[in-house]
Amino acid sequence: MLEVDGVHCTYNRVIQALSGVSIDLKEGEIVGLLGPNGAGKTTTLRCITGEILFQNGEIVKGSIEYEGVTLGRLRPYEVAAAGIRLVPEDRKLFVDMTVDENLMMGAYLVRDKRGIRENYEKVFHYFPVLKNFRRRLAGYLSGGEQQMLAIARGMMAGPRLLLLDEPSTGLAPKIVSQIYAIIEKIRRENNTSILLVEQNASMALRVCNRCFVMEKGSVVLYGESSELKNDPKIRETYLGIS
Repeated sequence: MLEVDGVHCTYNRVIQALSGVSIDLKEGEIVGLLGPNGAGKTTTLRCITGEILFQNGEIVKGSIEYEGVTLGRLRPYEVAAAGIRLVPEDRKLFVDMTVDENLMMGAYLVRDKRGIRENYEKVFHYFPVLKNFRRRLAGYLSGGEQQMLAIARGMMAGPRLLLLDEPSTGLAPKIVSQIYAIIEKIRRENNTSILLVEQNASMALRVCNRCFVMEKGSVVLYGESSELKNDPKIRETYLGIS
């Protein structure tokens, strides 16, 4: 479904951010992209979504294919129209707009009114707590509720591929478990493919089919999640799990 093949990326034509990154994702999978800060995880997402073009960055080598469509040179709205949605790090909600207004922004490119209504009801199936806050400003929600809204906004266009950037950031462990249970449910019930960027390796390994571990702009390790989490050396050296 998605193939990132040997991508090299620079910022300001000088700073090498990615060095030959290759990852792939099959339909219906949850694939994790793990690693420390500065490893290149978010930059990889920016290359997929086209946002890299607006960050003084460029792809200088390699290719990105999504269901037969070549990405990399497309602008973000063109990537979104192809069926990919990004839930960005730190949520990036419109805090002075209501929950309903944020959700409608997620459906901005959708012209099928019936589809919008169906997706609107669907997000409340996954995030019923938001139904009680439809008229509340997003800035007044708790951290967990804001993360739920960010994912729900991403779902409003019915994407086939959802990119989640650090969904556990700043959340209590109990809320993180709730969020990940919902992510698994979305994948299972909608066959939505998910590319997950995460520093919480333990949680990612629980929900992902496969994981790629990044370090200094390169993929240094990849494999089935079950294999990675059961190898003591890998757990300690690459995933920070003692």
